[in-house]
Amino acid sequence: MSNKIDLKNVPQHIAIIMDGNRRWAKNHNLSISEGHKAGAQNLEKVIKYCRKIGIKRVTVYALSTENWRFRSPQEVKGLFNLLLDIVKNKTHEFQQSGVKLFVLGNISAFPQKIKNAIKKLLKKTILKEEISVNIALNYGGRDEIVNAVKLIVKDKVPVNKINEKLISRYLYTKEQPDPELIIRPGGEYRISNFLIWQTSYSEFYFSDILWPDFDEKQMEKAILWYQQRQRRFGK
Repeated sequence: MSNKIDLKNVPQHIAIIMDGNRRWAKNHNLSISEGHKAGAQNLEKVIKYCRKIGIKRVTVYALSTENWRFRSPQEVKGLFNLLLDIVKNKTHEFQQSGVKLFVLGNISAFPQKIKNAIKKLLKKTILKEEISVNIALNYGGRDEIVNAVKLIVKDKVPVNKINEKLISRYLYTKEQPDPELIIRPGGEYRISNFLIWQTSYSEFYFSDILWPDFDEKQMEKAILWYQQRQRRFGK
């Protein structure tokens, strides 16, 4: 395997399951909130790296529907506080560096303060957009498809008009290109209800490295691995 990335063959859309923040915190005798903070700091570095090599879109799994239901209120509150901190301290930086943020998922149940912060984040105009970042919050792949079906029924779409292209328009990703590469650090080998419609032909890269330690060098290894794949799409 060549150790040099072919910049003409980088995936245009990658998706990351940011797994391992809590175990990383435990390994370092830190609180869970500090683990999530370390994960957020690593995400900044990874986004910069992706922008540098020409990746145009990154989708990250930040809070699943299962996390929202089953994690402790204290942990969820810590995640919300981290989001508020990002909005307060990083929005201008993202704006200047060409990072356009989107949110995927059902945020209707979030506290009003959090919904207002998300709206503020999404309203920022990017003068020169270089990379789009989808943040999946209270997101689940099955929930996304159920929501799409409900909207299609609500819009009274005739049965003969329903096809894959139409369904894609009703998903949270709204016809964004599907990710070519899914990266899951943390040692688990499953997709955990993440982008289950959009990943039909994605390549899956798994790593034992916990997310806060999955740095630029690890990203490079993932991209190099991807570039060795033969993507036949069933042909």
